[in-house]
Amino acid sequence: MKNKKILVRDIGKMSFSDAWEYQEKIFKKTIDQKVQNRSLNEKIETKNLLILTEHNHVYTIGKSGDMSNLLIDKEELMKREIEFFKINRGGDITYHGPGQIMGYPIFDLDNFFTDINLYLRKLEEVIINTLKSYNLTGYTINDETGVWVKDNNGLSKKICAFGIRASRWVTMHGLCFNVNPDLTYFNHIIPCGIKNKGITSLQELKKEDIDINEVKLRLVENFKLVFNA
Repeated sequence: MKNKKILVRDIGKMSFSDAWEYQEKIFKKTIDQKVQNRSLNEKIETKNLLILTEHNHVYTIGKSGDMSNLLIDKEELMKREIEFFKINRGGDITYHGPGQIMGYPIFDLDNFFTDINLYLRKLEEVIINTLKSYNLTGYTINDETGVWVKDNNGLSKKICAFGIRASRWVTMHGLCFNVNPDLTYFNHIIPCGIKNKGITSLQELKKEDIDINEVKLRLVENFKLVFNA
């Protein structure tokens, strides 16, 4: 029987490297359970865990990322106290920091559907639904994973980026949703390698303080709704 229940674990603020290690342990445990299940007469259910966190200032770049999209050198990174990691997800370079919700679903897609493209579309739907609750219209752009909004001048700006890894239909990494981060940190990269569009946040669009914990609650509700959990 498929286990569609989503367990939520908010681990507060954690360094990117510690959160990555934390994910890897759960990711490996889930895969090991699936491998073991193949040899068991009685199957043990795999869990679907949604990890929520915030990070210190960090740039991460995926396996297919282009280092020329990092616009400052190592010395400048150290001076500005920004960490940098090459990691095992898809996608190019992005920024994580305080004021962003990092959502890391470690889901066994065998519990839902075995389709990575559909999984990404579902993640986008979660964000679009969450934006609706703030009277904002989020949308997607063909061939560019992410969720976008129009700013007050009608320009397309990204509000949520995605980058995932999957093995044996188990996922890790996930999404970074701009609630109220310092957007100037995006000036030192070409976010996701896209040169002709900007970055925005809930706070910038609404022109008011946004309670990040309230956003987390709405995000979790929409995860459960979209994944029928």
